[in-house]
Amino acid sequence: MNLVVASPTGLCFGVRRAIGQLERALAERGTVYSLGSPIHNPQEVARLSALGLRVAESADEVPAGAVAFVRAHGASKSELEYMRERCGVVEDGTCPFVRTAQERAESLSNEGYKVMILGDSRHPEVRGILGHIEGESLVISGESDIDPKKRHKRLGILSQTTQWEASLAAVVSKLVLLADEIKVYNTICRATIERQESIRRLGAQVDGIVVIGGKNSANTRKLVEIAESLGVLTAWVEHPDELDWRWMRGKSSIGVAAGGSTPDWLINEITEKIKRL
Repeated sequence: MNLVVASPTGLCFGVRRAIGQLERALAERGTVYSLGSPIHNPQEVARLSALGLRVAESADEVPAGAVAFVRAHGASKSELEYMRERCGVVEDGTCPFVRTAQERAESLSNEGYKVMILGDSRHPEVRGILGHIEGESLVISGESDIDPKKRHKRLGILSQTTQWEASLAAVVSKLVLLADEIKVYNTICRATIERQESIRRLGAQVDGIVVIGGKNSANTRKLVEIAESLGVLTAWVEHPDELDWRWMRGKSSIGVAAGGSTPDWLINEITEKIKRL
């Protein structure tokens, strides 16, 4: 059996940067409170928790005077201000690409545009971006959410960093007919695009694809959707125990891909198990 690993795969720049920053803070401070899960991968969170990480679901759960960590997904302006007042130290691990999206959203709002975000309204990155907007805003999951009867005077459009460029293009194409003025920022992260392109290339080479990543990871879910859209048999696994040798039966080549929130050590563990099976 031939095993092909997608390139690039695994931790993206923003997540790798944030985890490195968090590891240094844990080594120096002992206990660090993260505002939300620092990475959408349960196995990596468990590893960091053993080093002293504590996950707080809200800023109020971070003890006064504690060391706080802002994950790569970012946070709203009000959350950041509150934590800086409440905590002794705030380590800001916001991904630079997410920060750019926040800044674009804020500038559009200040210029008087209604801000429309392509993304998942429940995702922490999107909630953080919304927290930098003062005026009117709206989150849509795709072109099907656009009301064809509603016109807009001034519309500013941007995207969650892990969306598809094709989805953003489709949204803009539809809205350009419904607005007097449109301003668009492509805030999709290049690392996201590269991983999506890599799994498309992989799909042409293999009989099946194992996608590694947390089930709560938006960018991993996108990779699974792309693989399935190519008609390639796809297995989504979080850890080695989920691998089923029966799924691999009869396949001459298997591809491995991983989301931008999947650590290298976990990719290596699962790849080695595939080889053994």
